[in-house]
Amino acid sequence: MEKPNDQAVELKKELEQPAQAEAAEQTLEAQEAAEAQSAEKLRHNLALLEAALYVAGKPLDLNELCQVVGSRSKKRVKKFVDTLILDYKSRSTALEILALKDERYVLQVKAEFTPLIKKLVNRPLLSSGPLKTLSYVAFRQPITQKRVIDVRGQHAYGHIKQLKEMGLISSERVGRSLALKTTDYFADYFGLTQDTTAMKRELKRIFGDALKEDGQP
Repeated sequence: MEKPNDQAVELKKELEQPAQAEAAEQTLEAQEAAEAQSAEKLRHNLALLEAALYVAGKPLDLNELCQVVGSRSKKRVKKFVDTLILDYKSRSTALEILALKDERYVLQVKAEFTPLIKKLVNRPLLSSGPLKTLSYVAFRQPITQKRVIDVRGQHAYGHIKQLKEMGLISSERVGRSLALKTTDYFADYFGLTQDTTAMKRELKRIFGDALKEDGQP
């Protein structure tokens, strides 16, 4: 036979069970709502970063991307960008987001598609002659100015002067010769990686015949 105190305890448990179940359900609903809100905020931030990279048309650094999403945490924004990079890698599209040196990122057309669409690009930056000289320097850098002139001809002096003025190449005296190489601005403008080895592979696909050693203007 149960004692009165035991009956009171059992009654109390029975009364508390619905309240506990309701509290647990409310807690779960709150957690789900918080997770949904967090996921929505993440999607919003990723969309903002994607839009910024698209509109910029050039590499943006982490400081600029922090301003876009209104965050002071470079670590957090870098995680966002890394997520976006992986997202693009999982897509079967012609676009990609590349991580460049100095914490910069660029949204661009994949290198293998560039030869197919380059005629549509509206960038009246260089005529054919200077462009060939530029691609020759980029593909064989660092290269002496004398070698460039020997291969490209005397007209290349004017090309080199123009390319320097535009900030696309720089020169450095090595002994009695001038060594030419491309600048960071060159890589940024053409949406290329600044890793020289990878850049040369991209250039070979993009410029093709312009990399041949000829003396055509």
